[in-house]
Amino acid sequence: MIDPKIIAAQIPLVLLEAEFPELPNHYKGKVRENYDLPDGKRILISTDRQSAFDKVLAAVPFKGQVLTQTAKFWFEKTADICPNHALEYPDPNVVIARRLKMLPVEIIVRDYLTGSTDTSVWTAYSKGNREFCGNKLPEGLKKNDKLPEVILTPSTKPTDGTHDISVVPSFLVENDLVSQKQWDELASISLKLFARGQAIAAQNGLILVDTKYEFGVDENNMITLADEIHTPDSSRYWKADSYEARHAAGEEPESLDKEFLRLWIRTKCDPYNEQIPAIPEDVLVEFSQKYINLFETVTGQEFQLPDLTVSVKERIKHNLLKYFPQT
Repeated sequence: MIDPKIIAAQIPLVLLEAEFPELPNHYKGKVRENYDLPDGKRILISTDRQSAFDKVLAAVPFKGQVLTQTAKFWFEKTADICPNHALEYPDPNVVIARRLKMLPVEIIVRDYLTGSTDTSVWTAYSKGNREFCGNKLPEGLKKNDKLPEVILTPSTKPTDGTHDISVVPSFLVENDLVSQKQWDELASISLKLFARGQAIAAQNGLILVDTKYEFGVDENNMITLADEIHTPDSSRYWKADSYEARHAAGEEPESLDKEFLRLWIRTKCDPYNEQIPAIPEDVLVEFSQKYINLFETVTGQEFQLPDLTVSVKERIKHNLLKYFPQT
């Protein structure tokens, strides 16, 4: 485990941005910065920025490296189920990927009744809804209960580009966001990916609670997994050995994911209607430890600290020099 003093010392040195004017076609997301190269490849750089409730709130030491290396592990473990966009990893925070035509849908797979955002299944259930994205839910469930079966809950962005909305699968087909054939394939692939993820997580003492997948199609119209997979940003993980006892006591499970920060924020304010307070240093350190712990637990690998004498941005720039336009 990384010494918390080392993590705390990195808070002023986190990777807040990864803008390189030398690289073409820059696009800045909430966490990743992308560059589309003329040869059809895409550079994806994971920064240390942390988002929650659709806002960038802080930056977490080593987070970008954890995301990239965790996704790398899972891309390799699931390549037999679905092709993915990853080509190479020139830096711990960077993946060079195939550029895809992205499908306008996220596939969220859920095995437990949980969540704290407006689009979570628990939020809907606690308000009395017993059908979620076409899935019928029984009466009498409590927060963090295991669902009777794994469910798919797709989401998409409305035409005004605001928050994601949860939809029934037929909505996607009727609005020509995907074809029926594509939806059937997306559903099948997502369930297989999730089953693989749960099996490997269970072998390492973890419960993969839920996750989201994003897909695109390549030049041959083949569905291809993109963005990230089974990272602590895109998934919930609980410690299996304490889940039953904590759940029986009405306590939140021990998590190794972004839900830790969401729940902390919920104790301080209404994140949708009030200003979110600054995240204290000790919370950022604990958050970083959880992400590193998740990487080490799920992969069985030791987290490799980068050279702390070199800034993350300078290291990335050096490792990407071969992709800079030749003058």
